[in-house]
Amino acid sequence: MLTPAHRYRSDDEDSARWVGFPFRDGDIVISTRSKSGTTWMQMICALLVLGTPELPAPLNVLSPWLDWLAEPQDAVYARLAAQPHRRFIKTHTPLDGVPFDPRVHYVVVARHPLDMAVSLYHQAGNLDRVRLAELTGQPAPTGPPRKRLPVEQWLPSWVDREVDPRTDLDSLPGVMLHLRDAWARRHEPNVELVHYDDLRADLGGEMRRLADRWGIPVAVERWPELVEAATFGRMRERADRLAPDTLGVLRDRRAFFRQGGSGQGRELLDASARARYQERVSALAPPDLLTWLHR
Repeated sequence: MLTPAHRYRSDDEDSARWVGFPFRDGDIVISTRSKSGTTWMQMICALLVLGTPELPAPLNVLSPWLDWLAEPQDAVYARLAAQPHRRFIKTHTPLDGVPFDPRVHYVVVARHPLDMAVSLYHQAGNLDRVRLAELTGQPAPTGPPRKRLPVEQWLPSWVDREVDPRTDLDSLPGVMLHLRDAWARRHEPNVELVHYDDLRADLGGEMRRLADRWGIPVAVERWPELVEAATFGRMRERADRLAPDTLGVLRDRRAFFRQGGSGQGRELLDASARARYQERVSALAPPDLLTWLHR
């Protein structure tokens, strides 16, 4: 049995659910940090694997979040076992927390950490915490909701937070831990790194690159409709189908596809805060990774 190097646990997730998972040849594991393009990559995988914009089921059914505690492990395993097509499975766990199998392809999507953090801030305001606690067996929040800082004040505090990255993966140290591990594996034949901004700049080119890497044949005449179906605007229009939220953890499903922009995080920081961000990330990641991530 393949055993990951590390176990990651939070109130909502447990990477130990990967241990013993029966992989198949050609499985695709989508490993991203929150709000870094997870659903976008799930959609790209669905379009490439199935070859049609008319998906047979919602994305969270086709591509379940294996280590999320809101669904029983047996149910997730059974759903994946029943799939006749090539499987593509979601996780927010870094690659060193997932069994590394040479038969499996791993894709990590990276996004500028400041942009990811802004999306994370807005996503946090869209979550029903009471419902989430109910699903994961955690104590329900009590008392009045804590007042949230405006995003302009919250973002510098997110940059400055000193935490254990292995227990707080959505922190800046946690984001960089995830990307640093993937960067170190980028030359492995079954690991792909994808930059969020490359998807924005050349979606068709990135989809073709991934199809080639994964050995997925796509008829030439199908490319225009597949690429169109993967655009952010088209996905937002189909939010009820792509992110149906059958478990009721979102307050607004359409807000899940909020904007998807780039550069918004940097614009919220003044010169001093931007310099502090650069100081922090320079201590958390090698220069070549930062050059690629910030280009």
